[in-house]
Amino acid sequence: MTGRLVIAGTHSGAGKTTVASGLMAALSRAGRRVAPFKVGPDFIDPSYHRLACGRPGRNLDAFLSGPELIAPLVRHGAAGADLVVVEGVMGLFDGASGGGELASTAHVAKLLDAPVVLVIDASAMARSVAAIVHGFTTFDPDLRLGGVILNRVGSPRHEAVLRQGCEQAGVPVFGAIPRADASTTSTTGARSSLATCAVEASSPRPDAPSNSPITPSTTATSAPAPPWRASGAISSGPERNASRFRPGRPAASAW
Repeated sequence: MTGRLVIAGTHSGAGKTTVASGLMAALSRAGRRVAPFKVGPDFIDPSYHRLACGRPGRNLDAFLSGPELIAPLVRHGAAGADLVVVEGVMGLFDGASGGGELASTAHVAKLLDAPVVLVIDASAMARSVAAIVHGFTTFDPDLRLGGVILNRVGSPRHEAVLRQGCEQAGVPVFGAIPRADASTTSTTGARSSLATCAVEASSPRPDAPSNSPITPSTTATSAPAPPWRASGAISSGPERNASRFRPGRPAASAW
């Protein structure tokens, strides 16, 4: 049984990579076998994931591979792991085209039947967070938003107000990250010592209390199923069904 969780953001720069990499590192230190993934063709963020949990970071791009290959590719990449953590791309609902969900983080989450943890940059808001959380929770009724992580929180008082807003919206807060905490950036190569320090700084200390959002109630699990195999892909030939790339095509879980 492999647990699955998607880390998404309200927009680019909200802190997805910081949260995802820190979570991967903390879980790996706790003895979990984490398989990391990144939505889209990005090659920089997966290098942070490899630093965090010691496994290659793999891409999930429903536009390039087709939606039907997302779940098999995850099963293939998660061999030997007990938890899959997927970092999203851009904002939760931002896809390959402006008007459809194809290849968005939400699309991939639904294909994997995985719950979403939403990272919110709360640096310049207070009670307005309730409206944001409400909108992201209700925009797509087929998507499961399990909770939020508040990033760039200015003070304990600021955190309290934000938590009250999220409570009003009916969504749990899994954690809050102070504004001064270290973060990863998409402009720093993961081979540098700075990247290693950033990943270490973004994960909790070994002696810190455990506040991990990874619990049986926040991860999806399912029985094992056949993974993608290169031999099968080669034998099937290069033909593609163009209809699967049609923007706005409804997503159905392939897990």
